[in-house]
Amino acid sequence: MDTRSSSAITRRMEHQADVVIVGGGLNGPALALALAQSGITSVLVDARPMELRAEPGFDGRAYAIALATRRMLAALGIWDRVADQAAPILDIKVSDGREGDGASPLYVHFDHREIGEGPMGHMIEDRFLRKAILEAVKANPLVTSLSPHRVIHQEIATGAHLVTTDTGAVVRGALLVGCDGRESQVASRAGLSRQGWAYSQTALVCALDHTRPHHNTAHQMFLPSGPLALLPLPGDRVSVVWSEDRDTAVALHEADDSTYLAALAPKVGSFLGDLSLTGGRHAYPLDLSLASALTAARLALVGDAAHGIHPLAGQGLNLGLRDVAALAEVLSEAKQRGEDLGTAVVLDRYARWRRTDILALAATTDVINRVFSNDNPVMRGLRDLALGAAQAMPPVRRAMMREAAGLTGDLPRLMRGEGLG
Repeated sequence: MDTRSSSAITRRMEHQADVVIVGGGLNGPALALALAQSGITSVLVDARPMELRAEPGFDGRAYAIALATRRMLAALGIWDRVADQAAPILDIKVSDGREGDGASPLYVHFDHREIGEGPMGHMIEDRFLRKAILEAVKANPLVTSLSPHRVIHQEIATGAHLVTTDTGAVVRGALLVGCDGRESQVASRAGLSRQGWAYSQTALVCALDHTRPHHNTAHQMFLPSGPLALLPLPGDRVSVVWSEDRDTAVALHEADDSTYLAALAPKVGSFLGDLSLTGGRHAYPLDLSLASALTAARLALVGDAAHGIHPLAGQGLNLGLRDVAALAEVLSEAKQRGEDLGTAVVLDRYARWRRTDILALAATTDVINRVFSNDNPVMRGLRDLALGAAQAMPPVRRAMMREAAGLTGDLPRLMRGEGLG
């Protein structure tokens, strides 16, 4: 099947593949590439024009790529395309801070040399990672990309899931995969509800230039209003994920750059030297949102369509790509057995594999955010004791580092750096 992008209105065009993937962010294209390694064809449907998804300018967005995720990107042929634009995370410092003080002198220091696996992760800007993945999709003959096509209808037919787009195109596949975000219409049309709750926080995302080196160290500071992450980018630049009280965050997001920076700088402190904003600014209301099920009839959910968690651990994309790796492996093995890829017996393997990991990380981020996002003196004392204890116990520290690097649990083959072909 030829790879092609349709930007013009197409009337009554029919497409057929093994899998139909709705959502062209990062998880959807990554899934298409992973499936192609096993000879599984896919149609990737996205409502946005491909040109908009590959904008070259720096807009302030970046991702923390865990070590296991880097191995997956290498197995997909993506990492070599972006390695030169990535910054290694060699150290992580986790502290309980206060505005004006920056990071507390009492912190847990995670040093990558303790686990002997190389950097615990890398930081990569969205513009580089997205472009590399989209170029790989465009070059893959087993992937058909339809954009801009907005799905308006989906239905189960004999042995297939049928998807209709606003252009009149009809796409048929044995399996439909929703990679269309927290507001997933694929899930809604299938009758899958969401469970969870909103936090009283909004994440403010931006990037800073600074005058002192970051030494490839990531900082996670827990402030009374919410977590603040400073993540190293190439050069003297950091990516910032700043959780604030929702009303305060809305006002800051709407303010000019000088007002915004004046509020942020005291929280960061002075260890990075003089600060200046670079790139764009973004704001995302925070919540915990879990789909009621990961699968339905001839349907599976991946990434934010399946789960939305607090960003304090920087694990959102990593969690989604673990979904991708697990689903691709399940479907690859099903194809080898000659099974129908969309049957419940196949999809149940994916759901069972992913359920525990998703629930564990959702619960962990939720509890940590609630425990640390306050200035209660008793809670602060207990937190400082916990941080001190973790710093004093190398086995505990190494276990936490391996968890952050994505090296624990039942890892899919792609996360171990192995291809599926």
